[in-house]
Amino acid sequence: MFAHGQTVIQMMEKLAPKHYAEEWDKVGLQVGTLQKHVKKVLVALEVTDVVVEEAIREQADLIITHHPLIFRPLSHLIVDYAQGRKLERLIKHDIAVYAAHTNLDIVDGGMNDWMAEALGLSDVKPLAETHTEKLYKLVVFVPLDHQERVLQAMFEAGAGWIGNYSHCSFNIEGTGTFLPQEGTDPFIGQQGRIERVKEMRIETIVPEGVRSKVVQAMLKAHPYEEVAYDIYQVDLRGRTFGLGRVGRLSEAKPLAEFAAQVKEAFNVSAVRVVGDLDRTVQKVAVLGGSGSKYVRDALRAGADVYVSGDIDYHTAQDALADGISIIDPGHHAEEIMKERVAAYLQEKLNEAGYETEVLASNTPTDPFQHL
Repeated sequence: MFAHGQTVIQMMEKLAPKHYAEEWDKVGLQVGTLQKHVKKVLVALEVTDVVVEEAIREQADLIITHHPLIFRPLSHLIVDYAQGRKLERLIKHDIAVYAAHTNLDIVDGGMNDWMAEALGLSDVKPLAETHTEKLYKLVVFVPLDHQERVLQAMFEAGAGWIGNYSHCSFNIEGTGTFLPQEGTDPFIGQQGRIERVKEMRIETIVPEGVRSKVVQAMLKAHPYEEVAYDIYQVDLRGRTFGLGRVGRLSEAKPLAEFAAQVKEAFNVSAVRVVGDLDRTVQKVAVLGGSGSKYVRDALRAGADVYVSGDIDYHTAQDALADGISIIDPGHHAEEIMKERVAAYLQEKLNEAGYETEVLASNTPTDPFQHL
């Protein structure tokens, strides 16, 4: 049995929820439909002509890309031009395209964590904070003999985390009253008769990202036909999310040696380096993609060296004057995501019993050649 397109994307959005994307970004379904079963998924850094040919050759039904295919508004769709021809071939071959961009960059366990891991960084934190997750308090009233069942269902759905402590809740016993009206089918009591039941008031914290999941889990585990519960936002700071990462190498090393490590980690033939090659570095900032505008964040974080792509000339001059080193492995270093996303989706699909196959694109898409 092959997975439905929506099922594949639900798995993808569990890894990289769309609400983490920057406001200016273009994420989600960009071409085609998800209202079909998917036999094969191709994961690519970007959708170029050669990637489209690869998808056709592999008979893929869906391409999951990091760089959005449609980023700027289309003023026309003419097949005489490259973009129009590409979209025409995708539609003719019924290949859908879904983009996960800054949401995959920002999320825990996503692009920038993979890059930090490839560089061997520890004590990793976001480089440039983008938002803090909202927290909610969920309060529900449960008959005593169902307390543990409902509580565990909420915990398993993601409730009850405060910092590094899990399974956090407050429970207090009291008496609930209700009068079942005509047409009801009460779990406890009879129609037309006021009931007084020993109940447990359960309170727990719910992060914004799993709020619906926790509520649904609670309702499913609860025995009552009509469940009494409240959920409201609280003025507490949840997890902080952001672009890039900053961490430390296990030991300090010369900039030249670390530059060689960056080349190997991201499988690139060359890197551009700013700074004294003999200088010792240990605290490292890394950001996938175009990172010129975040050099100041790396400086504020106290990084010795900043690893990112597309560093422009004047930014490099300013960094040199400010005393921070830069290693630019190119924008294409982000292709580290192909194998990671493909492995994640394949594992989730296998666990669910689907036969859908996920491939990491093996087509080179870097427009630059280093001579």
